[in-house]
Amino acid sequence: MTRATECRTALRVWVARPLPAGARTAERVAALGHRPLLAPVLDLALSGAPAPDGPFDALVLTSASAVPALAGSPLAALPAYCVGARTACAARAAGLVSIHEAGGDARALANLIGAALPRGARLLHAAGRERKDEPGDTLAARGYRLTVWVAYAARPLPALPEPVAEALEAGALDAALHYSRRSAATALGLARAAGREDAFCHLAHHCLSADVAAPLVAAGILSHVVAARPDEEALLAGLLSAGPAPIRQDNDAEVSPALRPGRERC
Repeated sequence: MTRATECRTALRVWVARPLPAGARTAERVAALGHRPLLAPVLDLALSGAPAPDGPFDALVLTSASAVPALAGSPLAALPAYCVGARTACAARAAGLVSIHEAGGDARALANLIGAALPRGARLLHAAGRERKDEPGDTLAARGYRLTVWVAYAARPLPALPEPVAEALEAGALDAALHYSRRSAATALGLARAAGREDAFCHLAHHCLSADVAAPLVAAGILSHVVAARPDEEALLAGLLSAGPAPIRQDNDAEVSPALRPGRERC
């Protein structure tokens, strides 16, 4: 018996994460004793853009979504500096052989590269069309020559997935998982366009980081939780003690500063 079924009523959880990672997350949510609804709001696809001319000394990988663009390419022979375990695992599965794994965030990745490569090294960052400034800003400030290659792009769906629209209308969802700022913003926008904003706002939104939660905070959504660390283990830990009742904080998740009693919801 899982802790969810032992202690609390099973949650009905919307997994808005893109495939294929979303499918893995849905399986983990189900293993916790909850009921996942897998319905991504972003469609990930390779950009088709050719890799920039080198030579390069190493690859910088901040998402597993960029890895398929490298499979079978001469670039796969370069040392690959990966932001975390999931990206490193994808790189190994794609045939990359010299893989270095950071601690799960951009600062750790920049520090890993700084400890391993000399200043002036030529780095190729295989990234998405929408990306954060880090680790690029830190690496540039430290004297590395970084070239960005847009290897993949996340395209928002044109409308809220019908299963989600129906579940929100029926009050058949309790929570949502958000792994990126853009995904959270897209989910909110699609819910608003579908006339389901009020129901969306009253879900318990579990966010990978404060940055991911930012669009929800800006919209006045107070029912959100930020993982104590920016990794899936910490994010899913928030579901272990959560339920249809108000969120408790006796696990590896922390309430966002925006979650305060007595405030008006959106």
